[in-house]
Amino acid sequence: MDLFDHAAGTEAAARAPLAERMRPRTLDEYVGQEHLTGPGKLLRRAIEIDQVPSMVFWGPPGTGKTTLARVIANATGAHFESVSAVLAGVKDLREAVARAEERWKLNRKRTLLFVDEIHRFNKGQQDALLPHVEKGTLTLLGATTENPSFEVNAALLSRMRVLTLRGLEEDELRAVLRRAIDDPRGLDKKVTVDDDALAFIAMMAAGDARRALTALEVAAQHGGAHVTKQSAEEAMQQRTLLYDRSGEEHFNIISAFIKSMRASDPDAAVYWLARMIESGEDVRFIVRRMVIFASEDVGNADPRGLQVAVSALHALELMGLPEGTLPLTQAVTYLAMAPKSNTALTTWAKAREAVMKHGPLPVPMHLRNAPTKLMKSIGYGSGYQYPHDFDGHFVPDNGLPEGLRGERFYEPSENGDEKAMKARLTELRSLRTPKEPGSDG
Repeated sequence: MDLFDHAAGTEAAARAPLAERMRPRTLDEYVGQEHLTGPGKLLRRAIEIDQVPSMVFWGPPGTGKTTLARVIANATGAHFESVSAVLAGVKDLREAVARAEERWKLNRKRTLLFVDEIHRFNKGQQDALLPHVEKGTLTLLGATTENPSFEVNAALLSRMRVLTLRGLEEDELRAVLRRAIDDPRGLDKKVTVDDDALAFIAMMAAGDARRALTALEVAAQHGGAHVTKQSAEEAMQQRTLLYDRSGEEHFNIISAFIKSMRASDPDAAVYWLARMIESGEDVRFIVRRMVIFASEDVGNADPRGLQVAVSALHALELMGLPEGTLPLTQAVTYLAMAPKSNTALTTWAKAREAVMKHGPLPVPMHLRNAPTKLMKSIGYGSGYQYPHDFDGHFVPDNGLPEGLRGERFYEPSENGDEKAMKARLTELRSLRTPKEPGSDG
């Protein structure tokens, strides 16, 4: 590098965003993830004894996954090579592996290959890395916001350690911000920031250090040498809610929504509903889950629950948003407060188990359709009793196949409307006999 290259590099570094300029270079500068990097913890020990395995860093944005990979490379003296799973193909990976092999042969220098958004690699790309991770040609560090159990091939994942990173606490974010204010790489004490402004940024950043530093930089650029809470609010604008419609947080929030309704907690259920809608979730997806819930968790304890959920869908289609949030809220609070029964789920499970266990048992002759004389002559429909011809519109018939007589699939709960249904079913079963009428009975 000549003098001009050095000058250009220094100027580019000075123009880099604050979050990039303040990227930690050592473990001592690294903030957060004490469960991994604290004294005596797994990752710190691995770095100190220079035996860092291939790993996947799994955590929300802005929690230091890329930074941690760079810190490890610096601490162990390994060559740091980075690829993005969004842009790289198998050819790029093979070239990176070839460079790692050459680097080891010529200089005995190890390579740490960092793959950002590793969950975006397809099976072929992940398979291309497998033999080289297995041989130790390179140390692979992947970063992902998605659950690696679902997104990383089992074969590759079995050869890597999964380390879970958490969102930074507000006090940790305030420490990151204060360092940026004082550090010569950052604002170099040229800007003063009110405590309530720092607290506001730390709260609104939702665990994301990059987002916090970016907001601080914007506030400093537009608020002058003194950053107030008002300028911090303007810099943050509207909070971007942590929600990925196809990712981990998507499933976490819909799970919280369903479980809150199941627990008969309308306050929590409406909160999670608002989180999803304000984050841009497809409202039809939400209503579909509500319709499922109305059968799976409310069922016959309150059959009106299914009507309410389906009506909410029709109302939403008629009204659209934002007005459609009203019938959704009405339906969610109704379902949350409704008596609960999961007998639709358990009854189906028992019936399906019987089908899978016993196979295609013959339909009893008296229940078979007999549209032709031939079928009637061989006994199809013989002995069938039409319930409406009898008192109470009931006959003590048994519609189950031979071999399943006396089985009980539906067992009503004692909740809501099902309590009366249970009494009715008990009465009917006491009258029903396992004997089948007709020639085959």
